[in-house]
Amino acid sequence: MQFKDYQNFHEMLRETIDRCGSFPAYRWFDENGNATSIDWNEFYDQVKTVSKSLIALGLERGDKVNILSYTCYKWVLTDVANMSMGIGTVGIYQSNLPKDCEYIINHSDSKVVFAENLTQLDKLFEIRDDIPEIKKVVLFNGEYKDDDWVITYDEFMALAKDVDDAAFEDNLKKVVATDTAGLVYTSGTTGVPKGVVLTHDNITSTCQSVTASGVFYDGEEMFVFLPLAHVFARTCCYACIKVGNRTSFARGIETLLEDFSLAQPHWFVSVPRVFEKIHSKIIGGVEAKGGVAEKLFNWACGVGAQVSELKVKKQPIPTMLGLKYKLATKLIFSKIHKALGGNVKWCISGAAPLNPEIARFFHAAGLLILEGIGMTENTSFSNVNRQDDYDFGVVGPPGEGLEHKIADDGEVLLKGRNVMKEYYKMPEQTQATFTEDGWLKTGDIGEIDEKNVLKITDRKKDLIITAGGKNIAPSRIEGIMATSMYLNQICIIGDKKKYLSAIVTLDEPNVTTYANSNNIKFDTFTDLMIHPKIKELVDSEIEKKNKELASFETLKRVEIVPE
Repeated sequence: MQFKDYQNFHEMLRETIDRCGSFPAYRWFDENGNATSIDWNEFYDQVKTVSKSLIALGLERGDKVNILSYTCYKWVLTDVANMSMGIGTVGIYQSNLPKDCEYIINHSDSKVVFAENLTQLDKLFEIRDDIPEIKKVVLFNGEYKDDDWVITYDEFMALAKDVDDAAFEDNLKKVVATDTAGLVYTSGTTGVPKGVVLTHDNITSTCQSVTASGVFYDGEEMFVFLPLAHVFARTCCYACIKVGNRTSFARGIETLLEDFSLAQPHWFVSVPRVFEKIHSKIIGGVEAKGGVAEKLFNWACGVGAQVSELKVKKQPIPTMLGLKYKLATKLIFSKIHKALGGNVKWCISGAAPLNPEIARFFHAAGLLILEGIGMTENTSFSNVNRQDDYDFGVVGPPGEGLEHKIADDGEVLLKGRNVMKEYYKMPEQTQATFTEDGWLKTGDIGEIDEKNVLKITDRKKDLIITAGGKNIAPSRIEGIMATSMYLNQICIIGDKKKYLSAIVTLDEPNVTTYANSNNIKFDTFTDLMIHPKIKELVDSEIEKKNKELASFETLKRVEIVPE
């Protein structure tokens, strides 16, 4: 495909405004489920207002600002205005502790923080003396009248009246493709967090690659609930801007299923854990009913599995099987679709490996999960399965305009315009992340087949080597174990050991239901974690999953832990 060389993100945005002006752009819901929706023209008017308010605060091209908030409309609005003015957005997870916020605020050289609410503001007051460069805090929600360091979002937007349109237009012209659009900080699990510098060209080229790798129609809607501090969710929101799809925002994880019903999206993005939890909830509900309901469910799954296999192989579905599948959909699978709003045609799973059996289950039910892969350093996109060409257990071919290859040691290497500029103020770490000839080192171990499809087999640093010399990929085993409805999270242990062990946490709703159904007496969930009957349950689940593994991969010991 022919990529367009946008001068900056705003130029790409302006194309969509001109093409889709009166079409729906964004929607969000209040605590009662009432929706507010705006079109692209209204969105652009607000982008212009926020941009002028940034100028009024004294912010200039090249400056940075933080957004400390859960995913919401104001997050996207502020981010787009920042980029339009050449200001870099630096997201911070709303779950971060004050000291973690302090590091990112100071390391990124930010000058303003946009905070979600008074809870996040409390964190900033706790570290106020240690973030001296922050000149103003802007509250998305709520107000704080006792300190002029803090203003509301309405007060912030009112500042725009003192800035004329000429200043806005002048700033737009200065922003170029190589300017910093944002810093995205890695988790820091392997050291201090690193600030990935993403440019306007990184983002606009990624949007073109993403939209060329999928099929998007006018009038469709994307539902977002992942944190926008992570580049995965942001990239999908940017892609919606490129194609003109409306984005609806979840109110929070605790209202997720209700919000699906309100949004009724056509597509959404998620991480594997959400699909695992939905799967676990479905299986748990069926087993609790038992009897005819369970037999009917198992029959439907069997029919769906046959249809799924034929679809993957692109083979026709026999008439009788098709009729059975329609009945299975009406009786069973339609309930799953309804829970997700009723309109979902496909969704994307990323950020971690998805167990192929989970993907097959949903595909059998008529819900296509396209697994893909990306990393912060490549704007969260390198490979993805296509809607008309997919399989399970693989992450697909590279996106349009991107390249991949396997190094001599099995590591996946990437190249493309989506690859970061650098780690902010970390030249040595930047250099170490690239090969001498400029390929990005992903840290993933993988294989590329004859169709140019990538399969990830493990993380380079996560391979377990047992005392017997066996190389074991723990992520695959953890994925298999996580399909148990009674297990929540699992971590494999076994490097330099004679055998594999694991620590696990329990799925509280399903384990509680099991305990009640089997007359196991308890006062708190902690009582269940140490109850012999629950230990027997976990051991039996592990034993069932062990049958899917080679003998040297099986778990010999499991410890239940609270978190």
